[in-house]
Amino acid sequence: MKVVEQIKLPIVDEMELFEKKFSESMISKVALLNRITHYIVNRKGKQMRPMFVFLVAKMVSRGDVNERTYRGASVIELIHTATLVHDDVVDDSNQRRGFFSINALWKNKIAVLVGDYLLSKGLLLSIDHGDFDLLKIISVAVREMSEGELLQIEKARSLDITEEVYYEIIRQKTATLIAACCGLGACSVAPDSDNVQKMRKFGELIGMAFQIKDDLFDYGDAAIGKPTGIDIKEQKMTLPLIYTLNHCSKEKKKWLINSVKNHNKDKKRVKQVIDFVKISGGLEYAITIMHQFKNEALTILSEYPDSDYKSSLELMVDYVIDRKK
Repeated sequence: MKVVEQIKLPIVDEMELFEKKFSESMISKVALLNRITHYIVNRKGKQMRPMFVFLVAKMVSRGDVNERTYRGASVIELIHTATLVHDDVVDDSNQRRGFFSINALWKNKIAVLVGDYLLSKGLLLSIDHGDFDLLKIISVAVREMSEGELLQIEKARSLDITEEVYYEIIRQKTATLIAACCGLGACSVAPDSDNVQKMRKFGELIGMAFQIKDDLFDYGDAAIGKPTGIDIKEQKMTLPLIYTLNHCSKEKKKWLINSVKNHNKDKKRVKQVIDFVKISGGLEYAITIMHQFKNEALTILSEYPDSDYKSSLELMVDYVIDRKK
């Protein structure tokens, strides 16, 4: 059995019902919108985010979920989908999960409007049911994701990024959404309890490990759907590169910065950068930090009684680190 299916086992029924509710939450009176959202729903990914919502809710409540849990999962998936649609426009990307992106099929203007529509649908789903505590968790995540992206753009221009700034970027850009999923799951069944902050932190730690794993793919040789060296080509400062810049000679640092800034389209030069980061211990350092985040996340889980839901969350933490793409 695939790991993702194994993780899903204790929430199979909930995920099935969720998919139905999620499709319904997108419905519009505009035929074009329905055609596009139908296309989106039929090309969904692994749905890790709703899985976090349900697993956390069931672990915290010892097996219960309610309508708020379903709404929380739908909201997070609507917001996440909106950000992906907008990201593809920003990145001028024609593909998403091996299929044509919305902007490739319907052009940028429509893609931006569809993203806006999904965002508003998510917010209204919370407002219409008075889920203001859930709405706050989501809104903070949306704000932080925007700030994280802009901080990364600002820092990429100067390449003077410290490890602390890097952690802040990935916390906002990637980890905050997974933190929101886990916070929502807890809040849907146990509002105003310590569980909400605890689970938020748990999600944030997993998100940090997840992003560092993504950084490491840039240095791999496997066919992982993301070409090797793409982060360097895009002048993205990742942890292995930051570590190497901070632990090499002045001459090498100058050469590295020059390579990333001015020669990032030169395949041979990019390969030299990758090789230098590898021999400088950049990858080992990033792997060590990734495992630190993972262990901190597992420490939080260890405070909860054993259950199928807890086991699935532990599996999820391992999957984030061991995944091949």
